[in-house]
Amino acid sequence: MIPTLVSFDYNHPGYSEIARKIRYAVFVVEQKVPEDLEYDAFESTSRLYLVFIGDTAVATCRRRYTTKGVKLERFAVLPAFRGKGLGDFMVQEVLKEVLPEGRTVYLHAQEQVTGFYTKLGFRVYGEEFEEAGIRHFLMNYEVNHGQ
Repeated sequence: MIPTLVSFDYNHPGYSEIARKIRYAVFVVEQKVPEDLEYDAFESTSRLYLVFIGDTAVATCRRRYTTKGVKLERFAVLPAFRGKGLGDFMVQEVLKEVLPEGRTVYLHAQEQVTGFYTKLGFRVYGEEFEEAGIRHFLMNYEVNHGQ
């Protein structure tokens, strides 16, 4: 099982719909996020990603530029493919792309996955907050983690 990460723009004829289906399954169906909150105005200006195992898309995420830096978001792995290191792979591959830009890299992590992001070099900043009815924490990537 060797994963492949594909990067694409919102207007890609096939990949955008695949990413949308994965996010719908994870966020709207599984986590009960209202659909109108899942698909926002930033969709068309974000860089999107899919993780494939062979010909099967199993995970997705996106990144976008903000006034604070580069925000990583919408990380979703289909349930049948969790626990196989694909989330780790996806985060690390996206970091390889964005870190050379020298911008602050951050994300809003759901409370239950802050430990996952901490292992990958992110650190919690500030207090817990609610987003889409789910508790989150702001986490920034620490460039020199582990050194």
